[in-house]
Amino acid sequence: MIQTLFGPPPPEPGFLEKLKRGLEKTRAGLASRLEDVFGGGRAIDAELLEELEYTLVGADLGVRTATEILGLVQQRVNRKEKAGADEVRELIRSHLVEVLRSTERPSAAVTEPPAVILVVGVNGSGKTTTIGKLAYRLKQEGRSVLLCAADTFRAAAIEQLEVWGRRTGTDVIRQRPGADPSAVLYDAVQAAKARGVDTVIVDTAGRLHTKSNLMAELEKMRRTAGRLSAGAPHEVLLVLDATTGQNGLEQARKFTESSGVTGIVLTKLDGTAKGGIVVAIARELNLPIRFVGVGEQLEDLLPFDPEKFAASIFEG
Repeated sequence: MIQTLFGPPPPEPGFLEKLKRGLEKTRAGLASRLEDVFGGGRAIDAELLEELEYTLVGADLGVRTATEILGLVQQRVNRKEKAGADEVRELIRSHLVEVLRSTERPSAAVTEPPAVILVVGVNGSGKTTTIGKLAYRLKQEGRSVLLCAADTFRAAAIEQLEVWGRRTGTDVIRQRPGADPSAVLYDAVQAAKARGVDTVIVDTAGRLHTKSNLMAELEKMRRTAGRLSAGAPHEVLLVLDATTGQNGLEQARKFTESSGVTGIVLTKLDGTAKGGIVVAIARELNLPIRFVGVGEQLEDLLPFDPEKFAASIFEG
């Protein structure tokens, strides 16, 4: 049976409200700044457009997206259409949805289990926490999951993953610290086959002695997965910390060059007023945002939806 790895999420009670709470800082900052820019019925002139650009770039939407929005505002003015705060807010909302829709990609089709998900990212980005939350989400959808402790180099990484295994009732396949990560991956996929498990989620190293060593290790793991399961790895999810803003883009480029990233998980979105980084990252990397983290609870990893994301920023 062919199954899409990440299908359309089932309707979740309070989903939009949870997303709104997670983006509260971003919404408050952007909304108040837009009101300041357009306050008092100011005419749209060069000075106002400069302030608007500063506001959009300050929300980490990215220079390219900000420039496009300014162009759309100028077009409204040239056509003598109304361009107050409400109109510009709606223009920004619809443009963000358009940009994010353009980067969407369907998740992989899994013809024969297990599906293999590699989770990559620098240490401290929330990678292990994301794995635990993703395991919980997939199990809530009725899928069986194994965790693979292939970050064998960082002190306590295996133990941290085992904590999440216990929290979510998920078995963890591990070896000794310092073991070959590809060997652990091999054991995990073979165990999943033997047990009839649907999905293997693989924790990978976020740092080795050099970046080239790390990227070579990730490439080796991709090859190992491909030999063991048809089409594997079915997803390579890059975990990025939203609070790092534009600095996270350089990290992302390094990983996408070497590890075949297929989607982004943006964590700690509730901890920043610059939630616009979602747009900048999706656009710069031309990759879909698969999930966003908006809190500490197991339920706080949410499937990403461009319409709901935009609504959560611009609706009160």
